[in-house]
Parts: sequence; structure tokens; C-alpha cells
Amino acid sequence: MELLLRLSRLVDGLNERIGKSVAWLVLVAVLVSAINAIVRKLFNLSSNAWLELQWYLFSAVFLLAAGYTLLRDDHVRIDVIAGRLSRRAQTWIDILGTVFFLLPMALLFIYLSWPVFVRTWEHHEISGSAGGLVIWPARLLVPVGFTLLVLQGLSELVKRIAFLTGAGPDPGAVHEARSAEEDLAEEIRKLAEGKV
Repeated sequence: MELLLRLSRLVDGLNERIGKSVAWLVLVAVLVSAINAIVRKLFNLSSNAWLELQWYLFSAVFLLAAGYTLLRDDHVRIDVIAGRLSRRAQTWIDILGTVFFLLPMALLFIYLSWPVFVRTWEHHEISGSAGGLVIWPARLLVPVGFTLLVLQGLSELVKRIAFLTGAGPDPGAVHEARSAEEDLAEEIRKLAEGKV
């Protein structure tokens, strides 16, 4: 179990770094969107490439941060019933949900999206819009994002099994300490102080 927990920590670290890095793409997307709107209004110029770049950036944030969101336990949940159950019962719900829903769905997306990416890459497909971008980077985001999600799903599975067997701490207790907003505020504070 110790080896699996070490691998779990590696996956957690990977998704942590990717999630925090990808979060900056939100700022880039906002800047691209703002500049695109200003140029369109002031100079009556528009570019399909800049519009598609916004979509690519949004897709990158959404897909590449899915594993990080799972790590942080920030996905939307409906805890009307589960919230009233014991931590062990909640852990079993997480295990069953991961095994029967998350992993099969994510693996299916990887299986279906990889050939689409390969075809796009091999045919050097570009957007159908005039002046649009090449398509393969956007198509690659799907299998990569879902692979990160599968890895994090397996990591969460290991942590929950370790908790149930007494080999690890309660993974749910880690996430109850601080919200994502509190973590963001802390990171901004560190940036302002020059500690990062």
C-alpha cells in the first residue's frame, strides 16, 4: 500500500502543478478577449484566429484542470443525503462513483478522442474559418485532460482505500480545511510579497 500511496502523491503533485499553472490561462484568455474586443470596436478589425485562441485557452483550462479539481474535491456535488452519512459511508460512495462512473467515462473519452486527434494531426487539419488556427492542439487537449483525470481518479481511489484499511488519513478532512478561494487569496498574497 505504501508504494501506491507514493504513486498517489506523485500524481497529486503533477495535477497540483498543472492545475496551478493552467489557472493562469484564465488571465490570458481574458486579456485576449479584451484586446480582441477593443481592436474590433476601435479599428473595425477582427480575426478568427484570435477568437479561436480564446476557445483553445478555455478548453485548456477546463480539460487540463479537471484532475486538479478532483484533487481539491471541488467538483459539484449534491450532498443532501451523503453529507449526513459517516465519513466511511461517504468514502464508499466516492469509491463506487470513481470505479463505476468516473473511470469508465474518462477512459471512454480517451479511447474515442485519441483517433480523432491522430487523424487531425496526420491530415494537418486547420479550422474551417478563414484565418483560423490548426486544430490538432485543441484535439490533443481532450485525451491529455482525461488522462490527467483518470490518473487523479486512481490516486483518489488509492487514498480512500488506504483510509478504509487504516493505512492512510481521511482524504476528505484535507479538503475541509480551506476553500479554493482561500488558497487563491494566499497565493496572490505570496506573489505580492515576492515569495513565489
